[in-house]
Amino acid sequence: MTNFYDLKANTLTGQEQNMSDFQDKVVLVVNTASKCGLTPQYEGLEALYKELHGEGLEILGFPCNQFGKQEPGSADDISEFCQLNYGVNFPMFEKIDVNGDKTHPVFKYLKDELPGTLGKKVKWNFTKFLIGKDGQPIKRFAPTTKPEDIKKHIEKALKA
Repeated sequence: MTNFYDLKANTLTGQEQNMSDFQDKVVLVVNTASKCGLTPQYEGLEALYKELHGEGLEILGFPCNQFGKQEPGSADDISEFCQLNYGVNFPMFEKIDVNGDKTHPVFKYLKDELPGTLGKKVKWNFTKFLIGKDGQPIKRFAPTTKPEDIKKHIEKALKA
């Protein structure tokens, strides 16, 4: 039986990162894109990260090009865009697939644990998954759910 802490992913710089490094943290996993109508959510995500990181929040961004080809750039392009436009400091990972035969294991696990409106599929960029300090997925949020609307759920998980 896989759990979140058994998984790993490569960072935007190509280094392997174990999800177990985030043990005892509340984690928000988000599939991101630089050229999406929802891209301004990076600002809200970074604000949450700045405010709650010291209390134990981690936000993990996973760029994905599966929805309208809205993340066409290289790792360097993505990194530069996120830093220049939104000052993103939370961990960003390599571009991945969140649906289909090549679904990244992190998203396969999260979709299995928290199916959404479309079942075990991610609907669009900026779908968010909240994971508790124990590594258990708590709640899935729609792409249109603004980061500030997730804050109360994160704070509750931080207190648990």
